[in-house]
Amino acid sequence: MPCHIPSTHRFPPAMGEALQERRGAALLPRSCCSHRGIASSHAELAGCKMTLTTTPAASVAQAFFCLLLCVPWGSSCPPSCQCTERAGAKAVLCSSRHLEEIPKDIPKDAVFLKLDANSITRIPSNAFRHLSHLEELDLSRNAIEKIDRAAFKGVAAGLRTLDLSSNRIRSIPKEALLALNAKLRLANNPWHCECALQEVLWEARLDPDSVQDITCHTAPREEYVGKPLLQVLDAGVNFCSVRQRTTDVAMFITMFGWFAMVIVYVICYVRHNREDTCKHVDYLKSLPSTQGHAETTSTAL
Repeated sequence: MPCHIPSTHRFPPAMGEALQERRGAALLPRSCCSHRGIASSHAELAGCKMTLTTTPAASVAQAFFCLLLCVPWGSSCPPSCQCTERAGAKAVLCSSRHLEEIPKDIPKDAVFLKLDANSITRIPSNAFRHLSHLEELDLSRNAIEKIDRAAFKGVAAGLRTLDLSSNRIRSIPKEALLALNAKLRLANNPWHCECALQEVLWEARLDPDSVQDITCHTAPREEYVGKPLLQVLDAGVNFCSVRQRTTDVAMFITMFGWFAMVIVYVICYVRHNREDTCKHVDYLKSLPSTQGHAETTSTAL
């Protein structure tokens, strides 16, 4: 059944006249006029072309506008993903697509983004900056090893859930996570237990169901390896105080080195001045004897 061109599509006057060369309103087949103005398949697009009038000027204009209607006017979906709606909001599903990096053309109105079960190794700075409506981000079951400090810049305010579980993350800049209000899942990563991770555990909003699975894969002391970080901290361990003590020791060694250099300089200076003084004294001692010898010689003459 044919359908009228939607009124929301405004055409230039000249092309509008071409469409009106035939009597009545310009009609297009329904396959070319879906409710979103997008042809649902290439077959429908071909059918659209075949049903157009064959008058030279009208057919060219109608074919052109049919193609325009078949182009999506809203945000496009990455070719490796599937875009759908969930509770009236746009969801972009890119799970298990063998992706090695975050797609660049994710729709700006995406609210739910699933990038789990891929081969992503890094989250660069400003990776999601254009996704101001994003609320849920799933990056679990990837191969992520590095997260830049500004990785989540631009989505910090609205993000509610961030899943980074089951990756290869050993450490993460605390600035990347502490700016978020999202509930974090960090379980099943080969964490190196240190001060930054401790601060994240204390200050970030961690998912209570997964916090017990944040385990020390490596640590400053062997006795902490293999234990849940929460259990280690509950035992009274403070990784930040260990780092502070290390910093204090380094400062003490540096100050001692400078002090030793000053002492050596003073000793060398005194020794050098003593040698010069001795030479000067010897010279002065030699002056009276020389004068006496001269007086004896003059008397003999």
